[in-house]
Amino acid sequence: MTTTRNPVPTPPHGTTRPEVSALGLGCMGMSALYGESDRAESIATIHAALDAGVTLLDTGDFYGMGHNELLIEEALRTAPAAAREQALTSVKFGALRTVEGGFTGYDGRPAAVKNFAAYSLQRLGTDHIDIYRIARVDPDVPIEETVGAIAELVEAGHVRHIGLSEVGADTLRRAAAVAPIADLQIEYSLISRSIEDKILPTARELGIGITAYGVLSRGLISGHFTRDRELAANDFRGMSPRFQGDNLRRNLDLVDRLRALAEAKGVTVAQTAIAWVLAQAEQQGADIVPLVGARRRDRLTEALGALDVTLDAADLAAIEEAVPAGAAAGDRYPAAQMAHLDSEH
Repeated sequence: MTTTRNPVPTPPHGTTRPEVSALGLGCMGMSALYGESDRAESIATIHAALDAGVTLLDTGDFYGMGHNELLIEEALRTAPAAAREQALTSVKFGALRTVEGGFTGYDGRPAAVKNFAAYSLQRLGTDHIDIYRIARVDPDVPIEETVGAIAELVEAGHVRHIGLSEVGADTLRRAAAVAPIADLQIEYSLISRSIEDKILPTARELGIGITAYGVLSRGLISGHFTRDRELAANDFRGMSPRFQGDNLRRNLDLVDRLRALAEAKGVTVAQTAIAWVLAQAEQQGADIVPLVGARRRDRLTEALGALDVTLDAADLAAIEEAVPAGAAAGDRYPAAQMAHLDSEH
């Protein structure tokens, strides 16, 4: 049995997150880290998302060193006025890059926060950012100082809401003591469930929404990734532990189990995985909004189909049996990047 979800749910009581669509569009892959992309198709995909009622566009100022923000600016500028006015931008900042594309750390100093924001506002062609967040906690700067700087941007009208990314429960509490936090962006999927122990309960206690990225684990549990697929040299999944050797084979075995359940319901693997994340919010209201990283209109259409999938108690039990918590082989990032995750410490 299926039912259609309201495309723009009301935020759960007590949260400060603005009203957003039931799914958000993660735009990173349109500019970086997943190999080559098609600019015209990327813009067409953003337009299609807006036309379908998706209002949340997620980016980072370091995605393609500003390329992604410029792409979004073009897409919004060329979209119908009504769609453009409903769109909300969520921007991550703080990552330090090299000319060659490497990552060298994060900068959460108040002066740097305001500098990053000034450049993003210019690239996006707007006078405000709807949700602004540091991509990873700067270990040399107390989170209170970083959040305080964003709060000053809110007071000045340059930012509407404060977000966080990949922080642990203790850091979440410290940040929320400084200023209202709209949401926490963090990886959450069938095979990345570490937030369920402390982070998700803390966010719910504090009235902070979850924006879940990686709901298809970078395509790993989309149903489209094959065992013999060769990744481009500039596709970062080639360095991801979950896409390596025996880990990949074991993880795709989990996908095969999920595929059997999806086919029995007449839906796709990707729709089942997205619907599972949506189902985790149903007891609490719309406090979990999945980001889908579609780079093409056909993948977007498939992802939106998850909004019409209802997983009942029997479905959820079968999925849990097929893909139990902790079943994934390999960490979600290489060791050097895992070290930057406050959420994992």
